[in-house]
Amino acid sequence: MADVVQYRLERMTNELNDLEQRGIFTRREISEIVKKRTKFEYRLKRPSPLKQDYLSYIDYETQLDSLRRLRKKSVMRELQKQGLKTTKKMKKSVSDFAGIMRILDIYRLAVMRFKGDIELWFRYLEFCRQKRNGRMKKVLADVIKFHPKVPGVWIYAAAWEFDHNLNVEAARAIMQSGLRVCTISEDLWIEYLRMELTFLNKLKARKVALGEDEGTFTRDQISSDKKQWRDENKDLFMSLNDEGENNEGSDDENEKSIKKISKFQEQGFSIIRTIYAGAVEALPSSFSLRKRFLEILEATDLVNSEEIHREILSDMKRDFSTEPGYWDWLARLEYNPGSKEDISEEVALSQIEKAIQFYEEAIEVLPTATMLNQYAKFLNGVVTLPKLENKPSGISTPSTLLLRAYEKVKTMGYIDEDLACQHISFLLQLGRLEEARKLADNLCSGIFSNSVKLWQLRISIGIRHLTRDSMSPSKAELLSIYELFQDVLTRVPISEAESLWLMALKFFANQKIYFGKLVEISIKSLTKDGGSEHGFSLSAAIVNFVLQKDGLSHAREMYKRFIALPHPGLALYRACIELESNLASIGDRGSLVHARKLYESALKTYDQDLSLWRDYYLMETKMGTSETASAVHWKARKILEDTTALVTPDL
Repeated sequence: MADVVQYRLERMTNELNDLEQRGIFTRREISEIVKKRTKFEYRLKRPSPLKQDYLSYIDYETQLDSLRRLRKKSVMRELQKQGLKTTKKMKKSVSDFAGIMRILDIYRLAVMRFKGDIELWFRYLEFCRQKRNGRMKKVLADVIKFHPKVPGVWIYAAAWEFDHNLNVEAARAIMQSGLRVCTISEDLWIEYLRMELTFLNKLKARKVALGEDEGTFTRDQISSDKKQWRDENKDLFMSLNDEGENNEGSDDENEKSIKKISKFQEQGFSIIRTIYAGAVEALPSSFSLRKRFLEILEATDLVNSEEIHREILSDMKRDFSTEPGYWDWLARLEYNPGSKEDISEEVALSQIEKAIQFYEEAIEVLPTATMLNQYAKFLNGVVTLPKLENKPSGISTPSTLLLRAYEKVKTMGYIDEDLACQHISFLLQLGRLEEARKLADNLCSGIFSNSVKLWQLRISIGIRHLTRDSMSPSKAELLSIYELFQDVLTRVPISEAESLWLMALKFFANQKIYFGKLVEISIKSLTKDGGSEHGFSLSAAIVNFVLQKDGLSHAREMYKRFIALPHPGLALYRACIELESNLASIGDRGSLVHARKLYESALKTYDQDLSLWRDYYLMETKMGTSETASAVHWKARKILEDTTALVTPDL
């Protein structure tokens, strides 16, 4: 290994001597460069070098070469100030090429070591493209050999041949070879089509520039001043053709230019048709591929474009009429509520009616929850447009259609939780509070009896209904709201009903009787389910409410009740410890005693929790004594199974 490293370092001698002779680096700097390179070379020659070793070496050499270029420019400026000739001294030499060649060599070693790392291969390709050193073709051949199933490799190679080498035949051959290997790659088919159309556009632009085709620039263009002078003095000129040669000639030129334009359009049409047929044969079930073909077709001016447009749409309807995504895309092709195009009211109304017709047809063909959900989302976007709600009588408004769609979903039995919530929310938006309340009652007592979202909507509607007439509900009304909360909270697990618990605690915070009943329900649920170690902690939330409402003493009584339950959650302990620690930090010695008791109680259950031990130790170092802190540290070393975790600044 040492011999190989020494050999590679000896090959750098000419480069380093050249750098010193030119005054770019000093001898001391060159010595540091040799040390750095020696360290990197030994890393690369160990039995299992890492990818980062190669990348670090490349980064170092890249920065070194950038510094060399800056130093060279500085030396040239100094020589010019002294009035010396810089041509001979600063002409290209070995040091100007050695850095790039070394980086290329490191890249070559790296990709041979990590052949499967496609990201590393692309970094190598990008470096070769930027430096233009002539290795690009060989590197492309290697990456294609090792990664023939990666479509991006073929696209990159074809793009380089097309854009850099201007070799269309080679780019076309690469694309066709890639399509034979990666037949099911959508991106490869699309990029092949783009490349062919780009080439066709370049040919057309070339003919326009040469004056052989219609365009802005023509070969025999006459200036406006000259044309005006000739028109004013046309009597001075004798026509060589009494029949009007100019008119006939212009007609012939127009016919020729039209033929040439139509020829390019026909070629483009033929290309799209051929590639489309091959792509559909290779990917018959790809909906996104055909959408992308249509997008390209709409952006291209071709002969018979309407014909192929209809053909693609017909094929899509034949192959994807059973997929909701197709119908949703087809309708939004007519009108998309999310688009920001400025169109007139009449045009928008016409487009929306066509889109609704597509959705209505889709529901007849495909009456599923997904399809109806997409229809409802579309109508939700349309409903926000006020001008469409004021339509003539006898014509269904988007609001009416949306309600009809919701009812159809419900009667057909395809309703899901999200759609049910949307239906209720839309009724509330329309101000139909009673209808929304009845619908929520029906759904919560039926198929969505465990849905937290629907229960939250139902209870919020009930609260709004009760407080509509008076701000202070009666005892009977409070009882009805409590019974709703009781019904769902005793059925749904605590981990799923966080929003409902917080809603109930907030609503009954000032109602001592009902708040106490909620505490009893929570104790029963925690006894059954256990405490939560992560995320929402119901017991900690109740303690916080009691602290804000009744003060510290009641909060201590409450958390002692929860800690006495089987397996209290770690989140509860942390919340209570934080409460007592904050009070202890402002001089309350009694709170420090309570905090110690909480830590001791928590560590009986969670004795392997390192963060808990660390927090306990930090509290003792800040607010306790050195003896108590040492006792915590000794106890942690004795109990923790992983003692290596104790080697920290805190423990």
